[in-house]
Amino acid sequence: MSKVCSVCGKGKLSGNTVSHSNRKAPKSYEANLQKISVKQPNGTSKKEYVCARCIKSGKVERA
Repeated sequence: MSKVCSVCGKGKLSGNTVSHSNRKAPKSYEANLQKISVKQPNGTSKKEYVCARCIKSGKVERA
């Protein structure tokens, strides 16, 4: 399973590192994902990857 936010689906992005001479080299950008305990609707808790933006905005309830 790849690391993807379970709330918004944010994951890895790809782009280029561009040097001063304008040479391009591939680079990947990781989302700021945290593995936290999330409260499920039925009352149990489950560990999931959630991005920092969803945690800060209150889109997920921690267990």
